[in-house]
Amino acid sequence: MFKNKKEHFIFILMIATTMVFIMSCYNIAMIEGFSLNIFKHAALGFPLAFIYALVGDIFIVGKLVKIITSKILKPNDDMKKVGVYMSFFTSCGMVIWMSLFGVITNIGLNSNFISAYSNALITNFIFAIPLNLLIVSPLIRFIFFKIFPPISSINEQINEEINAI
Repeated sequence: MFKNKKEHFIFILMIATTMVFIMSCYNIAMIEGFSLNIFKHAALGFPLAFIYALVGDIFIVGKLVKIITSKILKPNDDMKKVGVYMSFFTSCGMVIWMSLFGVITNIGLNSNFISAYSNALITNFIFAIPLNLLIVSPLIRFIFFKIFPPISSINEQINEEINAI
């Protein structure tokens, strides 16, 4: 799917940027109701949430997703199937990871933590999984592959390596 680690990292940046901002807006709207302040508050909280999301995606969730999908997928599965499975399991892991961030930054570790975290998990799963699978991942993949066309065959890969020399 990706020709190198640089492309994979760029893809993660694109997905993380989009999902962190949209989910921040969603969670702020759930807490405060809908207003134009949602975008201001989401932008203010974005840098820390984005860094936390990248750390989780690259070092924790991404590694777990590779382990899980390697047990489910077969080497000859088509790239669409691989993409859907990777997106689904990454979304699930990131909801767990980012809901923890949201609850800790908004209410802290107090007596309401377990209740708030449980509620955050439910509401975030309901919104994030369809958002990622139906809108964000397909859109980002479309944009990404316009910028970085995938290698569709072994011959293309060999030709690209020869041309790079």
